[in-house]
Amino acid sequence: MNTVISAMSLDYPPDKLSVYLSDDGGSYVTLYAVREAWKFARLWIPFCRNYELKIRCPESYFSADEESADEKFIGCSEFVADRQIIKKKYAEFQEVLEKNSVNANASYSRNHPSRIEVITDEDKDSYPKEMPLLVYVAREKRPDHHHHFKAGALNVMLRVSALISNAPYFLVLDCDMYCHDPSSARQAMCIYLDSDQISAQIGWVQFPQKFHNIISEHDIYDSGHNSDWRGLQGVDGLRGPMMCGSNFVMRREAIYGTDRIQKDIHLKQLKKSFGSSNEFIRSMYKNYKTHLPEGRRNPAGALQNELQLLSSCTYDNDTEWGKEASIYYTLGIRRNANCPIKVFSPHIWRIENVDSSKHVFYAQVGSLYVVPLCGLAVIPQICLLYGIPLYPKVSDPFFFLFAFIFISSQFKHVQEVFSYGDSFRHAIIELRVWMMRSCASYVYAFWEAIMEWIGLHKTNFVLTGKVVDKEQAKLYEQGIYVFKQRGCCSSLCAAWMVFRKDSSRVAPSVTLLSIAISAVIFCCGSLLLLY
Repeated sequence: MNTVISAMSLDYPPDKLSVYLSDDGGSYVTLYAVREAWKFARLWIPFCRNYELKIRCPESYFSADEESADEKFIGCSEFVADRQIIKKKYAEFQEVLEKNSVNANASYSRNHPSRIEVITDEDKDSYPKEMPLLVYVAREKRPDHHHHFKAGALNVMLRVSALISNAPYFLVLDCDMYCHDPSSARQAMCIYLDSDQISAQIGWVQFPQKFHNIISEHDIYDSGHNSDWRGLQGVDGLRGPMMCGSNFVMRREAIYGTDRIQKDIHLKQLKKSFGSSNEFIRSMYKNYKTHLPEGRRNPAGALQNELQLLSSCTYDNDTEWGKEASIYYTLGIRRNANCPIKVFSPHIWRIENVDSSKHVFYAQVGSLYVVPLCGLAVIPQICLLYGIPLYPKVSDPFFFLFAFIFISSQFKHVQEVFSYGDSFRHAIIELRVWMMRSCASYVYAFWEAIMEWIGLHKTNFVLTGKVVDKEQAKLYEQGIYVFKQRGCCSSLCAAWMVFRKDSSRVAPSVTLLSIAISAVIFCCGSLLLLY
């Protein structure tokens, strides 16, 4: 709920701001939590605006070491009193959510009808003017219909929001993210509404994803993803970076494709692209007026029926939703070459659509390192065991070429890390994490992609844990890695970690599996060398 509250607290006119929460589980626990969040936000939002808070996520604000209010209010008796009241209300809000979350798992469902509700006070006749619109959206889910994970949820939100608020721009946030900078929406609008010609060609504005509790000197997992953001900044002048799936502000017509909503296009052709809802198709034209009831009450009658249709699990059938007219239901994005104002449409990147200047950038994606790095991890060791010279001797002139390439690449990496404001220790951590990813996660991701491509395996979507493990948090603060997980990726972790005695060491079974895999690799290598 902190994500919802932080989005509602953005420094933006409340009458132009609408927040939609997608609940794929259709849980009454989530709906109750949203209602409680709205009640708390009625106190929190005026507090943020009155004292110009820089951090507007309640959890982060109350756990921060420094006060984020404007300097002129710090020490003011009125501010201190209001802060204590808000802190008490937030504690009560958390307590209510904890009590109601006991039956959270039982309320989750993969077989439920759609439900759309505008959150407001039950005893109020009108929606408060200082509050942005908050809408709960639970799309229909049935076991015999594919729900297309996050892409399916986003497409339903696009359709539903078109009839309720129909904002020309929208921000996408994951449930474990929040708006750290309250002016982020205004910053995105400054880029979109700039008077130069480039602003008309922008499809989305990507904000970085950062963790608020990273200990910089012990960021052993490279959780800041600084190396990734350095790369994305490098392609800022090459028609922009790729979309990262969260924390981006996108133009609505970039999703629809402006070539599809020209006035002379036949209605049947539009229905083939966007579905059977006439009201939704009308919402694509600039003169469309939304039909939210007076006072922003819950939609009823014809509007409610239309929303139920748009959020149904069968609306995509026999249309181009998920293919050409929306967020694509498979990985990647490609440029919509027919779009007259040169915005971007999220489909799939094809090599013929990629500018030649971007070929180098997309050629260095992590998964492509799998083959050469695995070869480097195996071939030199086999050659060393059998006395086969692989590298030139120190006295050989070619040795200086190898040494120059290695040393210059490392110096370049360190220079990039320093230019980003990080330390030499962080450069070492980045290399260490890169080796782990390339030899573990990228290997299995690469293998799963090939298996799925040839039809032998279907990729599963696994939710990551959101609960903080106190033992792991303590080890992280000490700069110690956790090898607790029992998975195939763990078999490639350093075997010497078995000498650790804590519960987060490498499991003995994983160590034995690593030894067995190494033995098989060396046996196969020796056979290749002999024959």
